[in-house]
Amino acid sequence: MRASNFFISTLKEAPADAEVVSHQLMLRAGMIRKLAAGIYNYLPMGLRSIRKIEAIIREEMNRAGAIELLMPVVQPAELWMESGRWDKYGPELLRLKDRHERDFIVQPTSEEVIGDLARQLVTSYKQLPVNLYHIQTKFRDERRPRFGIMRGREFTMKDAYSFDRDEEGMRKSYQAMYDAYVRVFERMGLNFRAVRADTGNIGGKASHEFQVIADTGEDALVYCPDSDYAANIELAEALPLVQERAEPQESLTKTPTPGKEKCEDVATLLGLPLARTVKSIVLAVERKATEGVVAAAEIWLLLIRGDHELNEVKAGKVPGLKDGYRFATEAEIRAAFACRPGYLGPINTRVPVKLVADRTVANMSDFVCGANEENYHFTGVNWGRDLPEPVVADLRNVVAGDPSPDGKGVLAIQRGIEVGHVFAGLPYPQTMQIRFTDEDGKQQPMQMGCYGIGVTRLLGAAIEQNHDAKGIIWPTPIAPFSLAICPINYRQSEAVRQAADQMYETLLAAGVDVILDDRGERPGAMFADWELIGVPHRITVGERGLKSGELEYVERRSLTPKMISLGDAASFVAAQLRS
Repeated sequence: MRASNFFISTLKEAPADAEVVSHQLMLRAGMIRKLAAGIYNYLPMGLRSIRKIEAIIREEMNRAGAIELLMPVVQPAELWMESGRWDKYGPELLRLKDRHERDFIVQPTSEEVIGDLARQLVTSYKQLPVNLYHIQTKFRDERRPRFGIMRGREFTMKDAYSFDRDEEGMRKSYQAMYDAYVRVFERMGLNFRAVRADTGNIGGKASHEFQVIADTGEDALVYCPDSDYAANIELAEALPLVQERAEPQESLTKTPTPGKEKCEDVATLLGLPLARTVKSIVLAVERKATEGVVAAAEIWLLLIRGDHELNEVKAGKVPGLKDGYRFATEAEIRAAFACRPGYLGPINTRVPVKLVADRTVANMSDFVCGANEENYHFTGVNWGRDLPEPVVADLRNVVAGDPSPDGKGVLAIQRGIEVGHVFAGLPYPQTMQIRFTDEDGKQQPMQMGCYGIGVTRLLGAAIEQNHDAKGIIWPTPIAPFSLAICPINYRQSEAVRQAADQMYETLLAAGVDVILDDRGERPGAMFADWELIGVPHRITVGERGLKSGELEYVERRSLTPKMISLGDAASFVAAQLRS
């Protein structure tokens, strides 16, 4: 490709509304342009990287035995009603009507459609296993689109779906996709980690997320440096930090704590470690109306240690909270505790509440909690004596230094960007009656897996992981171009023009994805463009070097110039690309 025949539209400054590095650099490098909130045009430079990402994904999906098809962007609502997700999915589901007032959705994912295809076309055990995938546009109506393509509304995703006759086959399909994902991200040159994860809206029995490691990532990844344990913080198990409950040493005392609503302030006032305090979190569960009468919400009180944070995903797995909960309103809190938030606790509530204690809190003794009276807390609180034994559950986020659940060390935490997710044991064969006929002529439910990769999100994740003050640093396999030839005075010097053209033709014939910058730009502006765009390799052709039979090579990450022989340039570049 010659730059004069390509579309290059770099910017010196990013628009003011570009929040994160990847958003800023993609705009400045001429890869995307905003059309509406969370919706972007992908310009030629960005599209080249997308196509390379898609090519790697296709190769590894095909290698793993998956078969490509293409499903529609617009889907009929009936399938979503049948699966139960028409009501459950929420406002992110973009709903529309056609001219006949029939309901449709713009797909955020394709479980319903592929399930409908499978029950029509895969009817016999002889056709199983089968794995079908497509790369298609998705739309999720994010309440607050942000971070450019990292949290957009329209995006491209690869989703694959496996169907097996039994759980053993499903596990094999799951492992095949897991291994394929590892190869995909390794081939892209990304630093990533696979972690156990919650199944979320997709559902299922097991799942792993593939996270690109980046300090700007939205997700907290928990891992043990001394073992293979790794999980998203939503799923990471928090072991009790108090192994055995000690006998009470203090009497229950209502202690004045004027104006001290936070555990940190209470601990400071009382001269106690924060780990001696317990915080109260009030949830509400809606009760079903009977005979037109709306019942008051059921109030739950969750207790976690003062230096810990509630894990809302874990809370949603507590029996009684699984079908949905919300945080209680202040009016509901006052009605249940006769006190405003800040001084709440499990002793002397106005009405009975459902009490759940985190594992660590359940083993604490002589702890401090709210007294349900403004400006007062109880000290010396103990289970059994002052409170009935609670329901115990894992409710908190782990913190760095917690013991690893596998017993092989302590946990560390790093940030990551989710770019892939695999699920096993989806519920759709049951909800949509996706069945096959076995050898005995009996109908059996299929076992289903789901596997997604955020194609366009990978652009942003790769940039968040690979950039510097000058711009993007693309890994070679997904760079828009692998190599840029930058001739100095291309339009003025016949020698430079001939050498650059010959080098370009030689590399092109060798299969190198090369661009020749024949625009006649000044060296500084030309170099700045390619450093901003992030092309990983650059050769500079200049009269001075030609006189000594040399060219200058620069690798984008180090930006350290290296003089190479003109005659050896092609083989040198080939070696660099292979490495």
